[in-house]
Amino acid sequence: MITSITILLADDHAVVRAGIRQFLESAADLSVIAEADDGDSARRLIAKHRPDVAVLDVQMPKSTGIEVARWCRAEHPTTGVLILTAYDDTPYVQAALAAGANGYVLKTAPPSAMIQAVRDVYEGKQVLDPAIRARAVTSDFIYEPLSEREIEVLSLAARGYTNKAISAQLFISDRTVQGHLAHIYAKLQTNTRTEAVMRAVSLGLIAP
Repeated sequence: MITSITILLADDHAVVRAGIRQFLESAADLSVIAEADDGDSARRLIAKHRPDVAVLDVQMPKSTGIEVARWCRAEHPTTGVLILTAYDDTPYVQAALAAGANGYVLKTAPPSAMIQAVRDVYEGKQVLDPAIRARAVTSDFIYEPLSEREIEVLSLAARGYTNKAISAQLFISDRTVQGHLAHIYAKLQTNTRTEAVMRAVSLGLIAP
């Protein structure tokens, strides 16, 4: 009897999820038991269904795949985590691995590679897409990707906006702006607004 590997699939694009699900379930030993369209839903469904493997996109609303991976490692360590995404930037890869993801595969990979990646993660192996393996292991700088809101805040800061002006522009409180900036500094390993802007520009996160 074939052992079915149960999967939680999280991606904020329904068409993409449908395609990936079709690929995965073409294998007799893989079964997608739940789908999520944002990070918070992914957490709830992982807690509810306890899948063998969680297949997560990096950029999702509410919580990123990186954040879900870190939470999953802490709360549900028996669930393997495979990042399946279009982002091949080394910092994303490093951040995912630092968060405890077992694998990182690009959506450009052939279906057979995706299927094998799920099997390998289920077996406790670490998987890296061949296209990014060399860069992933040689990069020295590791940072957690910024959320969309954090990028908005930093972009306005780069344009010279004060905290008060940023809060008015984004309809949030000054305290919330300060909180976003604190998170940005921590993620980018900087201490000041200027350093954060310079690093974000060098990493291509915001326009010069």
